[in-house]
Amino acid sequence: MANVKLHVAGMHCGNCQSKVERALKGVSGVYAAIVDWNGGEAEVDFDDDVATPAQLVGAVKQAGYDANVV
Repeated sequence: MANVKLHVAGMHCGNCQSKVERALKGVSGVYAAIVDWNGGEAEVDFDDDVATPAQLVGAVKQAGYDANVV
């Protein structure tokens, strides 16, 4: 199991937070995703044999937000 923190830009409310959480949890291999919209961060626990940080960033971007690994 691996853990990564992402900086997520563009979140403005709880709905944005939920959208990013759903996007991250939709990536195969993700066990948990905790998103703080006010702080602009997401912490993700995932199976690094199944998913990569780049895939997590891609999922956030596909949901309409900018992200990068902290």
